[in-house]
Amino acid sequence: MDYTVKQLARLSGVTTRTLRYYDEIGLLKPERTAENGYRIYGQAQVDLLQQILFYRELGMSLGDIREILDSGDFDRERALESHLEALLQKKEQVEMLIENVSKTLSAMKGEVQMNDEEKFRGFQKERIAENEKAYGAEIREKYGAQAIDAANERMTGMTKEQWEKQERLAKEILETLEKAMETKNPAGELAQKAYGLHKEWLCMFWPDGMYSKEAHRGMGEMYVADERFRAYYESAGEGAADFLKEALEVYCG
Repeated sequence: MDYTVKQLARLSGVTTRTLRYYDEIGLLKPERTAENGYRIYGQAQVDLLQQILFYRELGMSLGDIREILDSGDFDRERALESHLEALLQKKEQVEMLIENVSKTLSAMKGEVQMNDEEKFRGFQKERIAENEKAYGAEIREKYGAQAIDAANERMTGMTKEQWEKQERLAKEILETLEKAMETKNPAGELAQKAYGLHKEWLCMFWPDGMYSKEAHRGMGEMYVADERFRAYYESAGEGAADFLKEALEVYCG
């Protein structure tokens, strides 16, 4: 079935202005233009728009979406499987938060006992869901769904002490990275310390056997290429993501 801009906007819930903008930036071109000048969208464009909206729901930028769709190895079925996995993770996280709040209320009333680990389990699931929304598609594409699912399971099983430790490590990494940048030496002692802390932090999440120097170095490349990762590490200072990448290349090379 064919649709005009107005018809497709009404069907999908996006505005006509959004559809025209997608056309302008080359993200979603109409199938053809009718003699009266109307943009006409066919079934392929309807399916593509659905895919775009899935990616937007996961928090991806339009530039990243266009890069993925334009890549020669884009597989719609595989992308949908990844979306489904992310949504199921989100569903599970919401259900766990509901359970957590309910049990907390029951514990406050003296009806049940609740240990410290249980109090934080829902928040761990929330972190997983946030990571899936922000980075899930790219990470699963790079490392595979099975490895990421295992990492998520490992995060869920963390004790209160382990959770607090990874947060301390994350903070120490940024602090050490900031000091290391002042030396301007990615092969120096402070850079080596930052590498060691970063490795320890990664291994708290990655399942046994997943860590390798090649994979670690690949993370550094992603921190530079992805603006969201870059923004996080550059909270330690301008150029911190590039400095960390260089340090990882030295110590993982």
